[in-house]
Amino acid sequence: MLHTVNKSPTERNTLDSCLAHVKKGSAILLIEDGVYAALKGTESAKKLEATLKTVPVYALQPDLEARGMSGRVLDGVKLVDYGGFVDLVAEHPTVQSWL
Repeated sequence: MLHTVNKSPTERNTLDSCLAHVKKGSAILLIEDGVYAALKGTESAKKLEATLKTVPVYALQPDLEARGMSGRVLDGVKLVDYGGFVDLVAEHPTVQSWL
């Protein structure tokens, strides 16, 4: 399953909900304001660090760039472009959007 998170972790609890339900074999994709969760040195980044041990975490690079976050992303978070987003959707038979 691919889990997408599009809300800032400081605005909503969608990241926490996602992390509570994600299982091995799944992946997380941070999009839109959800990319703020991958910002180094934040509480949400600490949560993602633990998750990265068992589940891959991706962030949409154009959304990071639009928010001035290039180069400030937690180590281990893989950056993808729109083509990579499509590849992730095609790779996972189910997509859960956390709103």
